[in-house]
Amino acid sequence: MDDAGTPLIRVRDLCRDYSVSRRREGVRGGVVDLLRPRRETLRAVDRVSFDVASGEMVGYIGANGAGKSTTIKMLTGILTPTSGTVDVGGLVPWRDRGHYTRHIGAVFGQRTQLWWDLAVVESFRLLQKIYEVPDADYRRQLGRLDELLGLGEFLHQPVRKLSLGQRMRCELAAALLHAPRLLFLDEPTIGLDVVAKESVRTFLRDIRESQGTTVLLTTHDLGDIQQLCRRVIIIDHGRVLYDGDLEGLRARVDDRVALHVELREPVPSAALAAATAGLPVQWREAAGLLHVADFSRRDVRGAEVIKRVVNAQAVLDLRLAEQSIEEIVRGIYRRGDAGELP
Repeated sequence: MDDAGTPLIRVRDLCRDYSVSRRREGVRGGVVDLLRPRRETLRAVDRVSFDVASGEMVGYIGANGAGKSTTIKMLTGILTPTSGTVDVGGLVPWRDRGHYTRHIGAVFGQRTQLWWDLAVVESFRLLQKIYEVPDADYRRQLGRLDELLGLGEFLHQPVRKLSLGQRMRCELAAALLHAPRLLFLDEPTIGLDVVAKESVRTFLRDIRESQGTTVLLTTHDLGDIQQLCRRVIIIDHGRVLYDGDLEGLRARVDDRVALHVELREPVPSAALAAATAGLPVQWREAAGLLHVADFSRRDVRGAEVIKRVVNAQAVLDLRLAEQSIEEIVRGIYRRGDAGELP
């Protein structure tokens, strides 16, 4: 689909507007709405631009209503944008949809693309026919997916009898049977337990490394982003707030850490505050022996805080925890100002 050295996905100034009705209050307002409906334009995606290289796995995240699902629908060709351009390997998703869908795969959370009452393998064979995958290619790809996902134990079971984790593995396999260059994932681990989530994450890492599949991942599970993506795009109110690597996000937004201290004997937090007097550190007592110090690495070195604590108190254990990506994203939403980010 793409030429060497050029991005697989090129998005420029992408916009999508919706016309929504604003209802008036009361019975009289309802009658007026029938005669003269009041409509407003809502911009769900506002001049979004980014590139994605072939083989890259990018996290595309945002709160509910931020515009990420609308963006994905335009990138898959389901929606036509109000303005802007999308080029995926030389194809325009909504214009070249028939040819384009042969090169992409998609998994949308718990919305199944499998036939509920058919055995899994029968659904796979129907998808083989739909995508016109040659028999030899189908057998080779199914064998590869079986090896990575362990599908053999339930290939001949009806989809309705599968657990959620088993069905998600089948959904991923179904999206990749035709060996697409590009995979869209919308909440692929939603509702899964810890073991099933790790199985899906391991598979996604393997498929990217072994087949060079490009992945655009939207999720509310920041664990998915931390484990799978080096790059993240954050969208809010239809606009891109940040586009860069995770470490850069941590460093530029808030380099705060939490020092967890377990003492041998209980002491008040005031005693620890006295030990770090003069340093920009805030103490909070979690329990009699457990205390937490919050500070920014921009303002003070962690080694200095630890040295003072160890010299002043009998310490049993220390743990320095960085701020989670989820907390960082919350901080960005609280600011609500893209201008504060580079």
